[in-house]
Amino acid sequence: MGKDNLYVWEKIDGLVHENDAAVVLKDLTAGENLEFSEIKEGKIDFIANTDGLLKVDVDALLNLNLIDDIVLSTLHNNFVVKKGLKVAGTRVIPLLIDEQKLIEAKEVVKNKKIVDVIKFKPKKVAIVTTGNEIYHKRIVDKFGPVIKEKVEKFGCQVIGQAICSDDKAMIKNAINDFINQGAELICCTGGMSVDPDDVTPTAIKESGAEIVTYGAPILPGAMFLLAYNKDIPIMGIPGCAMYNKTTVFDVILPRVLIDEKLTKLDIVKYGHGGLCMSCEVCTYPSCNFAKI
Repeated sequence: MGKDNLYVWEKIDGLVHENDAAVVLKDLTAGENLEFSEIKEGKIDFIANTDGLLKVDVDALLNLNLIDDIVLSTLHNNFVVKKGLKVAGTRVIPLLIDEQKLIEAKEVVKNKKIVDVIKFKPKKVAIVTTGNEIYHKRIVDKFGPVIKEKVEKFGCQVIGQAICSDDKAMIKNAINDFINQGAELICCTGGMSVDPDDVTPTAIKESGAEIVTYGAPILPGAMFLLAYNKDIPIMGIPGCAMYNKTTVFDVILPRVLIDEKLTKLDIVKYGHGGLCMSCEVCTYPSCNFAKI
């Protein structure tokens, strides 16, 4: 082995071996839909056992890592993961750790689980496309196919698409008709800008939905709208989603598909990191875009 000395470990009261400590930390912090690597040199990896959205309790993670000699490292919160992806790893720094530090870790974490993978819940999706230019067939709708492709990647079913003119009543009625048909997510495309005939936000409001936000600090996607009709999310999707590879829609959709009811605070937090670099080759979600 090339070593000068051979050391033998003997159990000492009050000190915990790194492997045993790693198991304690794993049991303390790991939540749903995870499997684990074998322990190696006091380290255990957390691995997603399903496709889903990674949820990390960021505050609890910070407080845990503030304890000397304890490490838990994760991917970013709200990371879209595939089955088999390593999402976190934990270990202790020394070979032997003071048992009191593990007790402190339990007090910090309490009954929370810091790392979870939440399975997506595919929804019945309706698309409401607005604009006189499409309604009167002056141009071909390119929005619908983009939205359809993106939601179907998550197992969603598109139950219909309504093409509406720039008429508030027609848009409002289309939204409510789809709700009556059992739509669980409504995506409104077009009419989200600032021109006088961009009436989609008003129509969404008049449909009876509660507006969470009209505007998001995410580029591309600043004109995004999120509303809820009871528990049914309604998204107003700006034109950038038609021609940009990754936009606000790709950021918010996965969270909606785990039945997370988003607030305005959830949206505005994206201001830090919400600027897409528009890379020539898009690697999202494995990049710095919209990580909170």
